Amino acid sequence: MNTFTETIESRKRLLEEHLGGFMGRLAEHCARGWGIRERLDQALLQSLQENDHIAASRLLYIVDINGVQLSSNIFSTGEVDESRVGQDLSARPYISTVLPSDGFFLSDVYISQRNRRSLVTAVQLIRIGEVVKGFVCVDFELGMLPEVGQPTEDRRIWMQVKGDPSIRNTLFMQSRAISPMDDRIDDVMSIVDELMVERGIFHAKLHFSSSRATLWLFDDPYRYRVHVLDEILNPSVCLAYPLRGYPQSALVPADKLRLILDRFKWLRQVDETIYLRAASINIINGIVALNFSCDGSHYLPYEEFLEMDERFWFGTD
Repeated sequence: MNTFTETIESRKRLLEEHLGGFMGRLAEHCARGWGIRERLDQALLQSLQENDHIAASRLLYIVDINGVQLSSNIFSTGEVDESRVGQDLSARPYISTVLPSDGFFLSDVYISQRNRRSLVTAVQLIRIGEVVKGFVCVDFELGMLPEVGQPTEDRRIWMQVKGDPSIRNTLFMQSRAISPMDDRIDDVMSIVDELMVERGIFHAKLHFSSSRATLWLFDDPYRYRVHVLDEILNPSVCLAYPLRGYPQSALVPADKLRLILDRFKWLRQVDETIYLRAASINIINGIVALNFSCDGSHYLPYEEFLEMDERFWFGTD
């Protein structure tokens, strides 16, 4: 699967393909008005009227090769702000970036200081003959650009995230307190296993230290259910969820689920100082999430989780 960075780069390439031709034509119009601010402003205003691409824009402007703004700020509403003529924009990263040979560049996403929304800036080199004169820049709000591609895919890779330093620094001053869930942990695991295999729960998070469970239902994934220990221990909790076959789209085989839950139990009990505080399993994407007493967290595919033994977690036999 694509990593997060690869997915973003793929999306940017699609946006570049969508905007590149338009920006090239806009630069040609600007070249014909070069040297006269009013004509540059008019070229930008005309592009608002003639191009559908510009409907997603927030702002258009032109700078010279030194980053000094030559045109007014032209807003997509048609408003013209002449007060920005002459400002130095050379420090902006999308102005100082070396452009590719075709002269088009799409900036990284950044947050607008004006309305705190996500923006990208399309930058196109302006040439007159072979001479580089400057750049035409168009700010686009991401929410107004056409949707491209599919949502970001899950990263089925192991990730470790460090937690609160103040908790890590006092780790060896604490030890595990036996919670009510610990006293009935085998019963809890059996009920959670049944809920996930037979009752449509696709994501379950067990909070061992606070003795509660958070559940997500396959047929109602936008809302989660929180059960305190008395509820999750009551076998009648299964009646609260509809009987449902195990999802065909699940990456976790049904017969592996109890092995995962038993491994949660082991990590909870194996050490009195470094112990599991909370853990979750999502059978659809196959990701296990773990949060330990040091406040460190791990996210990893269930296959790797089942392969990791005591030597991995504690460096011992």
